[in-house]
Amino acid sequence: MSSRAEALTTSRTAEAVANRMPFARWFRELGWRHLVGLVGLLFALYPVVWIVSAAFNSVQSLVSARLIPRSLTTENFTSLFGSATTPFARWIGNSYKVALTAAVLNVLLAALAAYAFSRMRFRGRRMGLLALLLVQVFPQFLGFIALFLLAQQIGEVFPQAGLGTHLFLIMVYLGGAIGFNAFLIKGFMDTIPASLDESARVDGAGPFQIFWSVVFPLARPVLAVIFIITFTNLFAEYILASTLITSTSNYTMPVGLQLFVASDYSAKWGNLAAAALIGAAPIVATFLIAQKHIIGGLTTGAVKG
Repeated sequence: MSSRAEALTTSRTAEAVANRMPFARWFRELGWRHLVGLVGLLFALYPVVWIVSAAFNSVQSLVSARLIPRSLTTENFTSLFGSATTPFARWIGNSYKVALTAAVLNVLLAALAAYAFSRMRFRGRRMGLLALLLVQVFPQFLGFIALFLLAQQIGEVFPQAGLGTHLFLIMVYLGGAIGFNAFLIKGFMDTIPASLDESARVDGAGPFQIFWSVVFPLARPVLAVIFIITFTNLFAEYILASTLITSTSNYTMPVGLQLFVASDYSAKWGNLAAAALIGAAPIVATFLIAQKHIIGGLTTGAVKG
C-alpha cells in the first residue's frame, strides 16, 4: 500500500515538473505584473513606515533621522499630552467633533436634496441640479474674504456662531460639498425602483415617510461611502479652518500641527510624526465602523418578484 502511494506521489511530482512554466515565459506573462505591484506597494508603504519610524525616533532632525532609528523612545507621544501651549488632545476632539457633525449633517441634507431631485417633479428641477454642480466648479478659497467678513458680522449679533467658532466652520463645510454629494446620491436613488414608493403611498405614507422608511435605508451604500469621504476630507481640512479659527484652544488638529513647525531650525519632527500617527486613528476607526454598513447595504433591500 505504501509503495503504491509513493508511486502516485512520484508521478504527480514528475507531472508538476514537466508542466512547470519556464522562468522567461512566466516573467513575460505574469512576473512583471507582480514586480510592478511590489514596487507600487513599497512606494505606498514607504511614507507610512517613515512616519512610524520618526514617531519613535529620539532625533528631531530630518537630516540625521534614519528609517531604522538607533534608539527608540515614546517621548514624542507623551510630550503631546503634557504641554499647555499645544493641547493636542483638545485638537483631536475639536477635529472629530467638527468633522463628524458636518459629515452627518452633510449626508442628511444631501440625501434630502437628492430625494427631491430624484423622485419629485417641479419647475426648475433640471436647472436647480445644474446650478448645484456649477457652484462646485469654483474652489472654496475664492470666498475666503467674504466668509471672514460674514463671520465677523454674524459674531456681532450672535457670538456663538461668529468668527473663531466651530459652529460657523461647520456651516461653511455644509455649504461646500452638499451639491456634489446630492448629485452622487441622486444617481443612486434613480436606480431604486419607484414601485416601492407607490406601494408605500398606497399604504398611506407621506413623502417624508417614504424617504425615511423606504428610500433612505436602500441608499445606505452610497450614503456610507459619501460619509467616509466627507469625514476624511473635513478631518484633514486645513485652509478654511486656519482662516476661520483664531483661538488656539479651538484649533482643529491640522491647524494645530503647524505649531510644531515654527521654523526650519526649530521644527519638532518627532512630535509632528507622532501627532500625525495618532490623528490617523479616528479616520481608520470611522472607516472600519462604516465599512460594515457598506457591505450590509449591498445585501439588503430588493424587489420581490
